[in-house]
Amino acid sequence: MLAMQDTLQPTLQHFTDRILQASKSGQPLRLRGGGTKDFLGQSLQGEVLDTTAYSGILSYEPSELVITVRCGTPLADVEAALAQKGQCFPFEPPHFGAGATIGGMVAAGLSGPARASVGTVRDFVLGARVINGKGEHLTFGGQVMKNVAGYDVSRLLAGSWGQLGLITEVSLKVLPVAPGEATLVCAGVSQAQALKLINQWGGQPLPLNASAWVHDTSASPAQDFFYVRLRGAVAAVDAAVTKMSADVQALGAQVTRMNADDVADDWKASGEQTLDFFQAPTEHDCLWRLSVPQTAPVLDVRVNGAACAQYVEWHGAQRWLWAPASAASQVREAAVKAGGHATLFRTSAVSQQTLGDVDKQAGVYTPLNAVQQRIQNELKKQFDPAGIFNPGRA
Repeated sequence: MLAMQDTLQPTLQHFTDRILQASKSGQPLRLRGGGTKDFLGQSLQGEVLDTTAYSGILSYEPSELVITVRCGTPLADVEAALAQKGQCFPFEPPHFGAGATIGGMVAAGLSGPARASVGTVRDFVLGARVINGKGEHLTFGGQVMKNVAGYDVSRLLAGSWGQLGLITEVSLKVLPVAPGEATLVCAGVSQAQALKLINQWGGQPLPLNASAWVHDTSASPAQDFFYVRLRGAVAAVDAAVTKMSADVQALGAQVTRMNADDVADDWKASGEQTLDFFQAPTEHDCLWRLSVPQTAPVLDVRVNGAACAQYVEWHGAQRWLWAPASAASQVREAAVKAGGHATLFRTSAVSQQTLGDVDKQAGVYTPLNAVQQRIQNELKKQFDPAGIFNPGRA
């Protein structure tokens, strides 16, 4: 067990004082950890309230699969502590930089390649402490799974972008690293074939963990590649490799088995968006994130007659697409038609050099309907009556 005594009470009091002063004056606060996700969201407003000083693992019980951490703790430090005990955050949260913190991980609510199989950040939040806009230090949830009576506020904080309050501590469920792992690299599988296969396999008792499809223009010649990662018991992984390889070969495609160590960096690069695909095709292109049902067909989005480059993961539920901000209507129409929505994830290189990042005028998020917007507004009002926390972020 790792534990730390609460020796940072003055830091916590500083947070409370700043929040109370801001609420009284109406001065917005920008809650910020490592700032590695500052590129996300509609706008950044307010005086920075840096949370990195409030750091440390408060408790870690490997036998109970629970860790409690202060908000400013570096995500890398926590993952290293878990790795020493053969455990991990199975949802593979992206860092997007060396300074990523636990508080930012929860507030952003982003997950990596395994999200479709293991769940989201929200699914692993057991409890949290948060300072609301009234300066009250509230506790929600606990350190076990069955601890919630009423509305599960602690999980509501995941993906809230700090607009409900300053998360000071969070208790998270962790899991052991799977004993068996293999990745199938399938060359010559089209996007339509990949989607059909992954949905076919999804209905079978196979240890699917992550998948990705891309048209790799860096290959010579350019070629379609479909990657599927399996995790679980060694025997289950081996049996799945045999069965799934036969399915791929039946399409006339080539399949190669890669072990965990061989492709670990590639899967990490997928989550951290450092793969070749995530280099913008032109200085005017934006990276769009389309969230759609896993069973959605191939999305044919074109700009000036040319098909937009795509990267498909989460068993078809997440599609990354390069298109200029001027094509926002086409991108969003395609997502909505498929039963999902689109988010402007990264603006173009040209826009980032302008005051106000003009690409964001297209709107970062798909607008909520009237009912959802009313619920969100009322919820924010309950936690942050003065509207000081990260206004305009989401």
